[in-house]
Amino acid sequence: MRWLDHREAPPESLRGAILALGNFDGFHKGHQAVAGEAIRWAREEGRPAIVATFDPHPVSFFKPDIEPFRLTTLEQRQELYVEAGATAMLVFHFDHALASTTAGEFIGDLLAERLAIAGVVTGEDFTFGKARGGNADILREVGAKHGIKARTISPVGDSDEVISSSRIREALRAGNPQEAARLLTRPFAIRGIVQHGDKRGREIGYPTANLSVENYLRPKFGIYAVTGRILTTGEELKGAANIGIRPQFEPPKELLEPYFFDFAGDLYGQEIEVAFHHFLRGEAKFDSLEELMEQMERDCTRAAELLG
Repeated sequence: MRWLDHREAPPESLRGAILALGNFDGFHKGHQAVAGEAIRWAREEGRPAIVATFDPHPVSFFKPDIEPFRLTTLEQRQELYVEAGATAMLVFHFDHALASTTAGEFIGDLLAERLAIAGVVTGEDFTFGKARGGNADILREVGAKHGIKARTISPVGDSDEVISSSRIREALRAGNPQEAARLLTRPFAIRGIVQHGDKRGREIGYPTANLSVENYLRPKFGIYAVTGRILTTGEELKGAANIGIRPQFEPPKELLEPYFFDFAGDLYGQEIEVAFHHFLRGEAKFDSLEELMEQMERDCTRAAELLG
């Protein structure tokens, strides 16, 4: 799958594409509806289908000190877009130049002139351009002057409530990964390179793979039943993981530490993805390592039961 940069003209084979335009971070049910319409439209007309995203997220650009809230990395988004049937992913690199681009310039200079887009699909509430000056109506009106057709998709909801990234973040922060998975159509997952740690888990019989949480949203700190996937081999693993600051040990250090059942291989330096399935308990500090080990055994037993 091609990975396109909005600052560069696409190859000739991707000109005249249908574009799903949005941020599409979590690529939840609502995002999938927008992308799905673009992909169907593109196939009907024999055109390429491109799904867009913005990186960094505009909110992070305007509020650099905001706490991390990303649900996916660019690499994860690319894989999700491929799975949905897109031909390419277009990354709008959000910087001062893009932030100062007016809605008219965005449509005429970027979508029409540089990217040669033939059609665009957005959500009804999508806004774009300097000071959010553009919306679906402007996209339709101004786009028509440049030969770009536009379609919109109504919000996707359940129980009279719109499915949104905000709802997913709230569910994860509340320790409800099942609700997040229902809205995402897959479990929330953190991907990273396994690092060398202080070997505390190995010393007490539970060797863990240490991952930095980086720019991901922080789900509720605690213990989870998880699955893992080694990206180089595709091997699937089951286990229990702690995400948090490890109150039992000094100094506090924010990490994701999965322990995989019945796995004795070497994961150092490998990229793995850890998916959150069930919240077991919050982080706690125990009076002794023996108490911690007893609780970890109970956690692993419960996680194995839940994961089947």
